[in-house]
Amino acid sequence: MEIDLAPVPEYQTGFTAMDDLTAPPPQQYEIPSHEQAFVHGACESVIGRIPRVNSHLRAKDYWGAIKVRCGFGRSDYKVEPGLYALNNPAPDSEVLISANYKLSFDSLRSKLKGRDLWILVLDTAGVNVWCAAGKQTMGSDNLVETIKSSGLAKVVNHRRLIAPQLAGPGISAFKVKKASGFEVLWGPILAGDLPAYLENGRKATPEMRERGFPLLDRAVLVPNEIKAMIKLAVSCLPVFQIMGVVTTAGPWVQGLERGTLGLLWTLGGGMAGGALGPLLLPWLPGRAFALKALGPAVVFGLFILAVHGFADPSGWGLVLLSGAYGSFMLMNFTGSSTYTSLSGVKREMRLAVPLQAGSAALGALLWLFGG
Repeated sequence: MEIDLAPVPEYQTGFTAMDDLTAPPPQQYEIPSHEQAFVHGACESVIGRIPRVNSHLRAKDYWGAIKVRCGFGRSDYKVEPGLYALNNPAPDSEVLISANYKLSFDSLRSKLKGRDLWILVLDTAGVNVWCAAGKQTMGSDNLVETIKSSGLAKVVNHRRLIAPQLAGPGISAFKVKKASGFEVLWGPILAGDLPAYLENGRKATPEMRERGFPLLDRAVLVPNEIKAMIKLAVSCLPVFQIMGVVTTAGPWVQGLERGTLGLLWTLGGGMAGGALGPLLLPWLPGRAFALKALGPAVVFGLFILAVHGFADPSGWGLVLLSGAYGSFMLMNFTGSSTYTSLSGVKREMRLAVPLQAGSAALGALLWLFGG
């Protein structure tokens, strides 16, 4: 008996009968929403319509950045993770990696005017590149998963990714290459250097590998610190007023006034350390931030004593209170600085925090019972 070896006939769908029975359904990729305010149209691709963005920031983007810089809506200022088309990229266009903190995303795209690129956004929980890398939310596993879920391998015909240099603590190029087939190239620290980096054949100059901490970079961080201090002051106001009433022999109104003034003096010390300190950072003596705060603290302390009198123990108590608060606030700035390392910050905190707490406790006692 002869066996018919003719090929299995095809259905009109284009699949063979055997394919129709055994092939898995087409893979579905996670495409970011097109309803996000900064998305302008879509880029057609083999996996679907990829949201398109451009390099032009609108008034709403600038207003959002101002609010975040002042500490409002920080945790919600993020974009959906996934693959975005910047202008009109092609399959051979470069792929840049970004965090889904919208301030980082906007900074990246705004520096790439006239460029046609892909931007692969990782879910860093709305945290910037540097901090996310330290927390491992911008890490190798997250990157590999985003490559797969976005369908990037089907969209581009190469296997290159350009990662920001500050993502280095979280991303292992070897691990990503082994797990996904994509090579990780390290771009410059600043997004503004990307055009020159790309024109130079994806090669960074030594200057692109260095990052300073100029006055403007320090200044933009100050409003968030001020907002945090004011928020703390509002919550502490009743405590200071109650302590003022309890320790004042005169009418309770005088106690309220004394407590309120005590808080304002303490808040002034926080402003001296947390606001003025960052602006004067390179010129303040000492290496540790807790010690650098002593300069503004001494100046502010002399002002307190000039008002209260050098013989008034309560005035000295406020000097200790405000100085401890200002020292802590400037030390809190270490997470934003390029001057410090993680191990150095931990060592400084182990030494400084007990001294700050002791100074604050002694200051509170002198202020309460020394008047």
